[in-house]
Amino acid sequence: MNPEQIRNAVLAALSDIAPELDAQTIDPKAPLREELDLDSMDFLNFVLGLHKAFGVEIPEPDYRKMGTLDGCVAYLAEKMVAA
Repeated sequence: MNPEQIRNAVLAALSDIAPELDAQTIDPKAPLREELDLDSMDFLNFVLGLHKAFGVEIPEPDYRKMGTLDGCVAYLAEKMVAA
C-alpha cells in the first residue's frame, strides 16, 4: 500500500467512529482526539478498526505514535514494510 491508500483507509476507520467527519478539514498534524473530540473508547475502536483493516498488531505503547493523521500513516506504512 502506498501512503495515499493508507491515508484513505485511516480516514475510513475514523469515519466509522466519527460519522460527521469531513476528511477535507482534518489537519494532518493536529491531535486526532482533540480535533474529532474522541474519547478513549472511540480511540480504542479506531485502533481496533485499523488492526482489522491492515492486519497489523498495534500495541498500546504505540498509540501515542498514532495521535495525528500523519502519525497514523507513517506508523502503518512502517508496520506494513516490516510485515
